[in-house]
Amino acid sequence: MIRKVHSNEVRSAVMQKLEERGVPIEEIAKIVYEMQAPYNKGLTLEDCIDSVQAVLKKREVQHALLVGIELDVLAEQKQLSEPLQSLVETDEGLFGCDETLALGSVLGYGSIAVTTFGHLDKHKIGIIKRLDTKIGKGVHTFLDDLVASIAASASSRIAHRLRDLEEQEEELASRKEATREENAS
Repeated sequence: MIRKVHSNEVRSAVMQKLEERGVPIEEIAKIVYEMQAPYNKGLTLEDCIDSVQAVLKKREVQHALLVGIELDVLAEQKQLSEPLQSLVETDEGLFGCDETLALGSVLGYGSIAVTTFGHLDKHKIGIIKRLDTKIGKGVHTFLDDLVASIAASASSRIAHRLRDLEEQEEELASRKEATREENAS
């Protein structure tokens, strides 16, 4: 019988894999903060951590992380067949499967996430740069792009929530004004 995997088990595995690969949630949140702070003066690192954790609850993101990290690990162990082994191990420039997998998990967060992902893929800041340039040991061909996708998605989530909050405040102010006008007449 095929075993049905509970989402809590998947989330736990993802969190463990990120920890094993040296990717603390706070480091992803720092990228989110850098991306969103210019547009959101009240933003805190804690807000960014919460947003990253919310993104990591999405199954599509979890599945992409499990697949990408597994391929990186297999490449480190030289367990992939050629020529895939060499493509992944060297992070071949024309090998776009890593970006494609990461981009797929960004699409659920809209155009802000997509453009932010493109920016992070090109400019590689924070932990993304450390993973991409392979300082230390390990293969992170998929993980650097997946971390960029998490940061981009969390950034988009914050931007949309800020707009929602602004609209709620405008609606509340409008209702208060209407009530004042009603009471004055």
